[in-house]
Amino acid sequence: MTSVSPSIRQQVISDANQCCEYCQTQQRLIGMPLVIDHIIPHSMGGSSDRANLAASCYRCNEFKGAKTTAVDRLTDESVPLYNPRQQIWAEHFAWIETGTQISGLTATGRATVDALKLNNEYVLESRQIWVTENWHPPNF
Repeated sequence: MTSVSPSIRQQVISDANQCCEYCQTQQRLIGMPLVIDHIIPHSMGGSSDRANLAASCYRCNEFKGAKTTAVDRLTDESVPLYNPRQQIWAEHFAWIETGTQISGLTATGRATVDALKLNNEYVLESRQIWVTENWHPPNF
């Protein structure tokens, strides 16, 4: 397995505006550094090239694991998870409930919301505080 160089890691996180590319949580709010996600895991032939790397919070990275697909709850079909290198976040997701919840707009969005547990009870509590303080959702 090839490790990610510090300079590539810094570039990935900088390109993501210091936010998790899945849940959009800002690094400054999560209390720990972002990690590097291999969009296609090494175990499935994924590389450590920049095109296969995404900035991720620890929570999203743990829930994603080696998954590349998940079931869309509306169609009951297996679909690819959101790929930050090939897709635009706003085409697959939207903020609802004044910025505390992420809604999946597409099959990929819905499957990703469910697989990565983007609206788990713990993050919803945190987001409510962040929204109250005008720290969230991020505006890009």
